[in-house]
Amino acid sequence: MNPLIPLDEWIKDLRREFHREPELSYTEYRTQERIMSVLGELGIGSEKIADTGVTADIRGMGPGPCIAIRSDMDALAVTEKLTLSNKEYISGNKGVMHACGHDGHMAILLGTARLLKEQQDSFNGTVRLIFQPAEEVPPGGARRVISQGGLEGVDALIGLHIFGDVEAGVLNIRPGPCMASSNRFRLHIFGKGGHHSNPGFCIDPILIGSEFITNLYSELPMQVGAESFVLGIGILSSGTQFNRTPDELEMDGSFRTFDDNDSMQIESTMRGILDRLVSGHSKDAFSGLPGYELDVEPGYPVLMNDETFARAAIKVLRENNFKVNEAPDRIFGAEDFALYMQEVPGIFAILGTRNPEKGILEGNHSSSFDIDEDILITGVRAFHAIVTDFLKHPGEYISPR
Repeated sequence: MNPLIPLDEWIKDLRREFHREPELSYTEYRTQERIMSVLGELGIGSEKIADTGVTADIRGMGPGPCIAIRSDMDALAVTEKLTLSNKEYISGNKGVMHACGHDGHMAILLGTARLLKEQQDSFNGTVRLIFQPAEEVPPGGARRVISQGGLEGVDALIGLHIFGDVEAGVLNIRPGPCMASSNRFRLHIFGKGGHHSNPGFCIDPILIGSEFITNLYSELPMQVGAESFVLGIGILSSGTQFNRTPDELEMDGSFRTFDDNDSMQIESTMRGILDRLVSGHSKDAFSGLPGYELDVEPGYPVLMNDETFARAAIKVLRENNFKVNEAPDRIFGAEDFALYMQEVPGIFAILGTRNPEKGILEGNHSSSFDIDEDILITGVRAFHAIVTDFLKHPGEYISPR
C-alpha cells in the first residue's frame, strides 16, 4: 500500500482490507502481520504482544510524557449479509465479520500513526500504539496486554469505539462512568422429580425457577433503581419428558451496572429470593430439598473516563471544531478498555457513524452493520488533536496523585 496517497483514501482502503479478512478473538494472526507490515512501511518499528497483538512507539524529538492509543482487532462469529454498500469489501471469511467497527478502529489508529510519524520532529515525548486482540471475548485481551508490560511507561491512554446509533461524526465523551460492568450468573436449582400425577411427591424446579424470575424482575427496580441496571436470562434448561417433573433446572444470564455496589446488591437480592423459595417449597419428606447453587462471575468492570482528562480533551476538540457531546447517556455495553482505565488516566470516546442519507442505519453486531467511511478521518484528527495537546500540556490532563 502506497503511504503517499491522501490520508483519507489510505485509511478507507485499510479499513476495507481489514473488513474483507476478519479474524476471531485470539486468532488475529493475519491481521497482526498486516498491521506490522503497514507500520514498517511507515518507518515505525513494532513488536508482538498478547500473542496476536501489536505495540509500537513513535518517539518525538525530545523527552516527554507517553500517551498510548488503543485499537481492538477481533471480529465476530457473524455471517455478513450482502448490501448495496459492502459488495466491494464483504467478508471473505465465511461466518466471520467485522460487525462492531474494529476494522475502522485499526484503520483510524494506523492513520493516526502515519500523521504522527510525519510530524515526530514537532513534538516531545512518546506515543504508544496498542493493537489489542480479543476484546469481544471475556476475560479479554487487555489483561494480557497489561500483564505483558503494554502500559509500562505510559502516562495516559485514549481509545474510541464506532457506534451505529450515534450520528455520524459526533464524538460522545462522558466524564466518569460511561460504560457498564458485565456480570454472568449461573443458577442450578435442585428439586425432586416424579410423575405429574403425584405432585405431592415432587418438588418442581421449573416452578421455583419461574417464581425466581418473576420475583427478581419485580424486586430489583426497587432495590437498585430501574435506570441503574439491565438483566436478562439467556439460557433456561430443564426436563426431558413431557409428563414428568424434572429433578433440576439450569439458568444462565447476565446483568450490567455502573456501580460495584449495585452489582453486589443484585447478587444479594438473588440469594435472598432463592433462600425464601427454598424455604417455601420444602417438604418434610425430602430433607435438603429443594436447593440451589448460584455462581456470579464478574466480567469487564465499569469503564470510568478520567474527569480531568475528559474535560481537557473536550476543550481541545471543541477548539478544533469537532462535534462533541459531553453528556450522552451511559451505555450498558461493556468494554475491556475499562481495565486500562484502572491503571492509567484517560478517556474512551464513542464515534458516531449513523447516516440515513447513506443508508448507514444498522446497529453494532448486526449482520448488515457498516460504517460511514467519512468518519475515519474524523477519528484520526480527533486522536491527533488530543495527543499533540496532551504532549504539550500534560498537566492539564492529569491530576496530581
